[in-house]
Amino acid sequence: MESRKAMKDQGLDCWGSVRLLGPVCEAVHSHFLSLTKGQFEIQYAPWFQWTSFPQLFPEIFEALKSLQSPAICLSLMKLTSCLERALGDVFLLIGKECPFLLRDLLASEELAQIFGQSVMNVLKVFVGSPCGLNLRNILWHGFASPEEIPPKYCSMMILLTVGLGQLLKSYLQNTKLILTHRSFITLKNLEDLVIFPDVTYEVLSVLEEVMTKSAFILKIMLPYWEVALIKFRSQRFADCAILLLAQLETGLRNVFATLNRCPKRLLTAESTALYTTFDEILAKHLNDGKINQLPLFLGEPAMEFLWDFLNHQEGPRLRDHLSHGEINLHEFSKETTNQLLAFSVVLLLRFVDEGLLSVFKEKAAVELLIHLAEGYSSRCHPVSQLKKQEDMRAVQGRKRGSPQNIRIMIIAQVLSCEESIRVWALLPFPEELTQEAVRLEDNSETNACHSLITKIMDELYHHMPENHCVLKDLDSLPTETWPSSQLLCELCSTPVPTLFCPRTVLEVLVVLRSISKQCHHVSSQVTAASELRHTQWVERTLRSRQRRNYLSMRSSIRLLSPVLSLVLLLIVLELVNIHAVCGKNTHEYQQYLKFVKSILQYTENLVAYTSYEKNKWNETIHLTHTALLKIWTFSEKKQMLIHLAKKSTSKVLL
Repeated sequence: MESRKAMKDQGLDCWGSVRLLGPVCEAVHSHFLSLTKGQFEIQYAPWFQWTSFPQLFPEIFEALKSLQSPAICLSLMKLTSCLERALGDVFLLIGKECPFLLRDLLASEELAQIFGQSVMNVLKVFVGSPCGLNLRNILWHGFASPEEIPPKYCSMMILLTVGLGQLLKSYLQNTKLILTHRSFITLKNLEDLVIFPDVTYEVLSVLEEVMTKSAFILKIMLPYWEVALIKFRSQRFADCAILLLAQLETGLRNVFATLNRCPKRLLTAESTALYTTFDEILAKHLNDGKINQLPLFLGEPAMEFLWDFLNHQEGPRLRDHLSHGEINLHEFSKETTNQLLAFSVVLLLRFVDEGLLSVFKEKAAVELLIHLAEGYSSRCHPVSQLKKQEDMRAVQGRKRGSPQNIRIMIIAQVLSCEESIRVWALLPFPEELTQEAVRLEDNSETNACHSLITKIMDELYHHMPENHCVLKDLDSLPTETWPSSQLLCELCSTPVPTLFCPRTVLEVLVVLRSISKQCHHVSSQVTAASELRHTQWVERTLRSRQRRNYLSMRSSIRLLSPVLSLVLLLIVLELVNIHAVCGKNTHEYQQYLKFVKSILQYTENLVAYTSYEKNKWNETIHLTHTALLKIWTFSEKKQMLIHLAKKSTSKVLL
C-alpha cells in the first residue's frame, strides 16, 4: 500500500498541469526544430555542463530533428537517466545520502531548497509521479510504443535541463559551493557473463526475420527492435542494450500476464494501479501468494540469465545502472550487448511456429546459441561467487575473443587457496634450523591439534556426496596430502540450485564466502612472510628475536597447512549441502549460523596473527586448538549440513 500512497502528490494537480503545459511544450518543440545544430550548441551547450554527460544533448537534438519516434523515445530515456544522475550530484551539495528513486529525489527538501519548489513540481509532472506523465518509468519499463510519446515532451525536457543549469549557476555563485560529479560505475563480473560468441552477420539476419514472426514482440513495439539492430551495427552498444532491456520487459510482461491469467497486469503506468515490472515478472510468487508460472515456463537457465544480468547484487544489474545514469554510455561494452542480443534470439525463437523453428535450427550459429542458452547456470548468485575463480591455466594459450573460447570461469575459489597452501611445502627453510623447528612442534597443544584434525577430517570424509572418493585410512597418509585437489575440484563442480534461494541460504553463503576469502588471505601472508624471513636468513640480517620468530613461523605453518585444508573441505561440503539449512528450525538455524561465524572469526584472527605487523605465530597454535575443539564439538551434535543432507549409499572406498 505504500506504493499507492507514494503515487499521490498532495497539493499538485498533475493532469491539470499537463494540460496547461501542453501549449508551452508545443512552442518549445517548434523552437528547437527551427534551429540548426550549430545554433543549438551555441545557445544551449553551456547549460548542459552541470550534468555528468553534456555531450549527450547534441545527440538528442539530432534525434529530435530526425522526426523518428523510436529514436526520440530512446533519447528521452537517456535524457531522464542523465538528469537523474545530475540531480543526485546536486542533492549531495547539501544532502548526505542521495535517494535511490527519482521520485524520492524530486520530492527532497534539498533540491527544493536549491531549485525552488515550483521548479521541482514541474519536474514531478513530467518524470516524477505516476499521477503525471511519468515519462521516465513508462519508457524504461517498456510500456509506451514509439507513437505514444509526443516529441514535444523530449524538447521540453531539454529546456528544463537548460533551466536547471541556469538556476544552479546562480545558486553556486551565491553559496560558493562547488558541484562535484560522482564517477561512473564499473559493471561487475562482465567477463563471467560472456557465454555466447560474438553475434555474427548470420545471427543478425536471423534476428531480423524472427522479429517479424515471433509472438513475443508486440507489433507496435517492432520499431524499437529495428532501431536496436541499427544501433548495434553502428556500434552504439549502450543504445542497443537500453532498447533491448525495455522490450524484453514488455514481452515478458505479456507472457507473464498470459500464463498467470491476469490480463489487467498489462496496464501501463496508471496512477490508480500498481503496474508490473521485472521485479514481479521474475519473482517466485505473485502478490497474492500464488506461484508465478513464468519461471516454470521459461525454465531455470533463462531465469538464471535474467537474474544474473538484472537482479543479483554481484551482477551488472544492467537496467538499474543504465536507467539511473550510472554508466558511461560511450564506454558500454560490445560483449555485454552481444549477450543480450544472443539471448533475445533464443527467447524470440520460443515464440515462433514449429516449422519455422526447425528451419532456423538448421543454422549452426543458431543451434549453438540454443545449446549454450539451455546449459546456462548462474554466475552472479552467491553460490557461484563462492565457487568462482578464473582458471588462468585453462584459458592460457587460447585466443581471447575467439568464438570457441567460451571462457572457463567456474572453478572453485577454494581451489586457488588450496593450491597456494600446497606451495607451503616447497617454501625454502634452512637445513641447519630444521631439527630445532621439529623440536618446537613437539608440544602437547600442537599434538592435540593434529589429533583433532584427523578426527574431524575422518568425520567429513564419511559424508561425501555419492560418487566421490573417500579415503579409508587417513592415518596412513601425511596430512599435507589430503584433501586432494581432484576431490575439491569435483566437489566444487557439484551443481547447487540457485534460483529463488531462501534468505537463510543466502545468509550462510555470505559467511562461507567470507571464510574462503580469509583463508586465501592467510595463505598469501604466510607465503610472503616465509620468503622474506628466508631471504633475511640467507643475507644474515636476522636478529636473535627474528630468528626465534622464524622458527615459530615454521612450526605454525606445518600446523596451519592441514587446518586450512580442513576448513576448505568443510565449507565446500557445507556449500554442496547448503539447502539442508532450510530444514532447521529457528533455534537450530541460529546455532548453526553462530557456528559458521565462529569459523569466520577464527580465520579473521589468523589473518591478524600472521600479518607482517603482528607475527604472532605461537599464538596461532592456541587459537587453532580452540577453533578445532569448537568444530569437533559441533560435529558431534550432528548439526552440520552434511549431517542433515540425505545420506549417500554409493561411496567408493580407497
